Amino acid sequence: MQTREKAARIRLLLTDCDGVLTDAGVYYSASGEALKRFSMRDGMGVERLRELADVEVGIVTGENSPIVAARAAKLQITRLHPGVKNKAGLLQTILTETGLEAAEVAFIGDDLNDAEVLKLVGLSACPSDAMPQIKALVDYCCQTPGGHGAFREFAEFIIDAKTKSASENPFVPDSQLQTPQRV
Repeated sequence: MQTREKAARIRLLLTDCDGVLTDAGVYYSASGEALKRFSMRDGMGVERLRELADVEVGIVTGENSPIVAARAAKLQITRLHPGVKNKAGLLQTILTETGLEAAEVAFIGDDLNDAEVLKLVGLSACPSDAMPQIKALVDYCCQTPGGHGAFREFAEFIIDAKTKSASENPFVPDSQLQTPQRV
């Protein structure tokens, strides 16, 4: 199945946080984690997915961060899963709870702890600065790095696939798309 066809089936987009929604950096003070940098464009991607393509967004992260919880609240993301070490196991729980099929779920991640879940979902992606092992296994490798619009780029790809009719979007082989699909 072509990547665009996979994208047209998506109903839930799950994302890692650090390295996807952030640039993987964190600022610490004497009292602990103090700041993370998020892209406003990624936030708009969440809103556009919801409004234009009826796609829900969830955050799955290995960290327990009040900063991530605040960002999720700001974006009205109710599916927040902090402190998750087994992301593939969580996916199975989500599929059971929602009645979705794996083919209806996308995941964007950047590091080795995302590999197993990326193999299980219907559409997988990573930022341009993801680990090489992750780039090698995803359906879609963004041109944009994490924390600088990679989530938005992937969101727009899904929106486009879900909203354009066949006449507006004639079949274009993945190899001819401007955005690289495999690295």
